[in-house]
Amino acid sequence: MQLQKLLSYTRKAVDEYQMIEENDHIAVGISGGKDSLTLLYALHGLKRFYPKKFDLTAVTVDLGYENFDLTPITQLCKELEIPYHIVKSDIYHILFDIRKESNPCSLCAKMRKGALNEAVKKLGCNKVAYAHHKDDIIETMLLSLIFEGRFYSFSPKTYLDRMELTVIRPLMFVDEMEVCGFRNKYNLPVVESKCPVDGYTKRQYAKELLKQLNTEHPGARERMFHAILNGELKGWPERIPHTR
Repeated sequence: MQLQKLLSYTRKAVDEYQMIEENDHIAVGISGGKDSLTLLYALHGLKRFYPKKFDLTAVTVDLGYENFDLTPITQLCKELEIPYHIVKSDIYHILFDIRKESNPCSLCAKMRKGALNEAVKKLGCNKVAYAHHKDDIIETMLLSLIFEGRFYSFSPKTYLDRMELTVIRPLMFVDEMEVCGFRNKYNLPVVESKCPVDGYTKRQYAKELLKQLNTEHPGARERMFHAILNGELKGWPERIPHTR
């Protein structure tokens, strides 16, 4: 995927769900993976021409893995002239050494987001951008249907009252395969996950299920995505389609 196409998808999401306002200070959550680095490129590129001026700050919550070297991310942010902050935590130690969690994903996500949100507020940001893409949205819907019995997926934009912070998801129209292509084309400095349960989660199950469904029923993936967009889900903001 070319950068121009990524910027087109990003602007579509930002415009249709009113994600960015004048003088926003947006924190970009950086895990080190392909998705968050693609998001960083997307918002950096958008910033150059978007009519509403905004600032960017990149933030990583270091979970405490051994040999988790963030030097490539530090160098990238320096090249893009984006301030970069690393937040140290003991999340890995708490989950695996103290609690010895066998299914740590939900608690890990909660702790990681809590640490990230608290850090970005201290940095003076009023918004935080998560790198969830189209496949993440569909997979979340499948997980909710199968394990919770409800039709749900996370919103493109969510205001967190307690934190006085708005979460945005500018990659919501980008396919994961396109993210993979972007990573390869632009040689993104991905820092591989050190998580011991990576690839063995319910999320991975949903990912494989979605791939199987779309193989057996071509177009099913897109139809599910449009069902979500048109589903009038609770908590979702009004969508204002833009035509340019």
